[in-house]
Amino acid sequence: MPEIEIKDRDNKIIEKMNLREDVFGVRVKRGILHQVVVNFLANQRQGTHSTKTKGLVRGGGRKPFKQKGTGRARAGSTRSPLWRGGGTVFGPQPRDYSYKVPKKVKRRALMAALHEKLSSNAIVVIDSILMEKPRTKEMLSILKNLGLDKKSVLIVLPEHNASVALSARNIPGVSITRATDLNTYDVIASNMLLMTREALTRLEKIKES
Repeated sequence: MPEIEIKDRDNKIIEKMNLREDVFGVRVKRGILHQVVVNFLANQRQGTHSTKTKGLVRGGGRKPFKQKGTGRARAGSTRSPLWRGGGTVFGPQPRDYSYKVPKKVKRRALMAALHEKLSSNAIVVIDSILMEKPRTKEMLSILKNLGLDKKSVLIVLPEHNASVALSARNIPGVSITRATDLNTYDVIASNMLLMTREALTRLEKIKES
């Protein structure tokens, strides 16, 4: 059964906690991780790119010269893709890139990503992160004590905490998410995961949801 240390703000070990094998011990093929990450990135695309085709470019409604007798190639519009200022052939048009991946596949990929982080000692669990008011210096001190300063860190909280979010938002490489919003891409994209004990408990219920 996987095991992890629970630390306080000063990086002192408070206790050790056993983790669920069916959550943090899941190994899957990297193809599933790739599939879920590509799906996440595709769903983030706005798809608002647009180019003008021959019919969308302004002008060109009049035939530029007569059909025969000029020695030139036939032309019906100055907005032909062959002409300067003409339309674009097969250019990108607005579209929806999103598509669905089964929830079970997403859940399994997330558990596999957590397993990879745990195996590489890239998960740090702290007893709690409580702040009476936003203080960036205090957050920097916590990260430094835990050896997480100057690293890409994803802080996982059990629920939204305005003080913690405001304290961390100006620190380069540090981002925050709730345990229920954690996804495979965020886990893979960060060098380290810093989560509270309560957030870890909620993550262990991921298989049941």
